[in-house]
Amino acid sequence: MERNTINNSALNILVIGTGMYVCGRGTNSYGTVLPAIYEWKRHVGSVNVYITGASSEGINAVKKKIEELNNLFGFSIIPKYYCKNTANHEAYIDAICDIPKPACAIVVVPDNLHREIAGSAIANGLHTLVVKPLAPTLNEVVELIELQKKNNVYCAVEFHKRFDRSNIKLKDTIESGSIGDILYFIVEYSQRKSIPTERFPKWVESTNIFQYLGIHYVDIIYFSTKAVPQRVMAIGQKNWLFQQGIDTYDSIQVIVEWKMSSGNIFTAAFFTNWIDPEKTSAMSDQRIKVIGTKGRYEADQKMRGICLVTDEKGIEEPNPDFCSIYGSKAGEITFQGYGIDSVVQFLDDVREIETGILKMKDLETKRPTFKESVVPTIVIEAANRSLKENGTWVNTSELMPHAIQKIS
Repeated sequence: MERNTINNSALNILVIGTGMYVCGRGTNSYGTVLPAIYEWKRHVGSVNVYITGASSEGINAVKKKIEELNNLFGFSIIPKYYCKNTANHEAYIDAICDIPKPACAIVVVPDNLHREIAGSAIANGLHTLVVKPLAPTLNEVVELIELQKKNNVYCAVEFHKRFDRSNIKLKDTIESGSIGDILYFIVEYSQRKSIPTERFPKWVESTNIFQYLGIHYVDIIYFSTKAVPQRVMAIGQKNWLFQQGIDTYDSIQVIVEWKMSSGNIFTAAFFTNWIDPEKTSAMSDQRIKVIGTKGRYEADQKMRGICLVTDEKGIEEPNPDFCSIYGSKAGEITFQGYGIDSVVQFLDDVREIETGILKMKDLETKRPTFKESVVPTIVIEAANRSLKENGTWVNTSELMPHAIQKIS
């Protein structure tokens, strides 16, 4: 596939989705994707933005946020919008076909649409970033990787926790050998009740809390150890949400047995829920610990050292490291954090691939590429199967060689 150059032209960015993560829809914030694009434009200068959504309500929400961001940053992004107000989300097809090259897509839609929509972007020659998880099933992931290879584009998953210094330090600690052989991980990760009931009510029943949220830490364990999952067991509870008329799990607990290249076996236990009280001090309550034969590493990733108390909101513990707005000494605002870094890194990589500075193969072990998502997806699929089978152990070791053979 012949490459276009962008030495003297803008990169064209297509954002597919208009929700909370794109623009902070339904909140007083600006999300993560749009602020990251503004930060990237600040540094590279020239960028064209295209935005597509499934409803005029979503497009109007984005337009309002764009107007506010233009005022905040002191420079303007004027997107081209696509919307059809149809149940089958056809607007993205027009946008994918219209966008001039060189171009990339950032796919921020419900999990069950990733294969369809990301696949269309890739088939039309767009470098593509997809929010986690890449897809709910291994077959879908393999199909996307095969499409990527066929169309010779760069594709990654927006696993932003790989950019969190707390998790980079975790990886460094494990690789140094200072805590010895790993024995077990414990992960606790939860969010407020408003996430399933107010933010994602239209598609919450098509996913679950482990697939949507816990998968971040499955990826972090793989990122830190390069271990292979051997078997998975999952159980869950449907209590409060079911009483609200929402047929999905309040909480899911998953145990994964992993095998290192050294032959060492360890387990990881994930405790996830999205029914935390609305008055909890942070949107996400998250912590991870790893115990080894020579020591342990513990990271409280909710309590980041800041506590804010006001009459209006009570006690808050904001995460300054994810996606926060800051005022500079010059009076200019900036958005900073590992959420911003994740999107900006993808845009940087696309630009350097298009200009010939980077080759896609150079990024395969350095970024959360589609191939890197094979392991997290195997764990998702096995956990979902175990849930259906009342917590039985599901062997995963035979799936890995099959998947690698198909995509290698």
